[in-house]
Amino acid sequence: MTPPARRSRRRIPLRRARPVDWAAQPPTWRDAAPGIIAAALKRAKARPTGNWYVLGAARDVRPGRPFGRSVAGTDVVAWRGPGGRLLAGAGACPHLGAPLRQSRVSCGRLVCHWHGMAFDGTATGGWEPYPAHDDGVLAWVRLDAAGGERPLDEPLLTARPAPGTFLDAVTVAEGNCDPEDVVANRLDPWHGSWFHPYSFTGLTVLETPDGGGSAADRFLVEVSFKVTGRAVVPVRAAFTAPGPRTVVMHILEGEGAGSVVETHATPLGNDTGGRPRTAVIEAVMATSDRPGFALARSAAPALRPLIRGAAARLWRDDLAYAERRWELRDAGRFPG
Repeated sequence: MTPPARRSRRRIPLRRARPVDWAAQPPTWRDAAPGIIAAALKRAKARPTGNWYVLGAARDVRPGRPFGRSVAGTDVVAWRGPGGRLLAGAGACPHLGAPLRQSRVSCGRLVCHWHGMAFDGTATGGWEPYPAHDDGVLAWVRLDAAGGERPLDEPLLTARPAPGTFLDAVTVAEGNCDPEDVVANRLDPWHGSWFHPYSFTGLTVLETPDGGGSAADRFLVEVSFKVTGRAVVPVRAAFTAPGPRTVVMHILEGEGAGSVVETHATPLGNDTGGRPRTAVIEAVMATSDRPGFALARSAAPALRPLIRGAAARLWRDDLAYAERRWELRDAGRFPG
């Protein structure tokens, strides 16, 4: 029979954390060796993408309206064709250059609002379609000219919770940096308790990448996520970089084991000042084996704004980190 104390811990995932003096935390700068981060980033940049870029949340490409974004300097429009199929292509009408993201969708066809030229997802009048993929959470587009790699039929995805078992939310933020600056931020777990004391406490890095292969090429951490006051949820998590524009966190132990956070960095192009712009598109896929989690999934529309709000707060800080890193690199003063 399960002891009452263990049953209580099973029912209540929260723990009471000890008060922490921010300035009295053990410093992590010696462990956060620039060489470790740079080597992990270098390996990530060498991995294939098949020329696939995350365009946005799959649910943001809604039936009946187009969705547009600049990706790697290429204007892209996406919409839902017959049966909800994701379609994508060049974002400018070949007739007179109208922005197709501002046009309309009728009966699964994208219809230009300037002169009525219609597109069904196939090459039309000089208009170029792009391969698109909907993985159920994210919408992807393949840009072979921008990627310059050997094309793949579908994006390379890491392990996720089984379909129908998780609650997902996608957060989007933009900053003046390159994708590698976003990835480097995520490959520095040591900054968590220092830079985000409102969200994390007791962060310890247990394992760093050794470059010996994908199985070992990870950061393993123990950390407690703050919920409210001194209430925290302790977990063990692994961070990996399966590609040059992606970092994935898997919760291995603790509450929500099996949950995944995918952070994708999509290059947008340069701003008017010549600085690179990057979109951080982060997908949280939360799961739990608790019986009540089915109720949480049914309340997803109410919970998603809360998840996005927490992620957006983190990314306000982390994009400042990434932007500063880009500024130092651009000036030739980055210490790594």
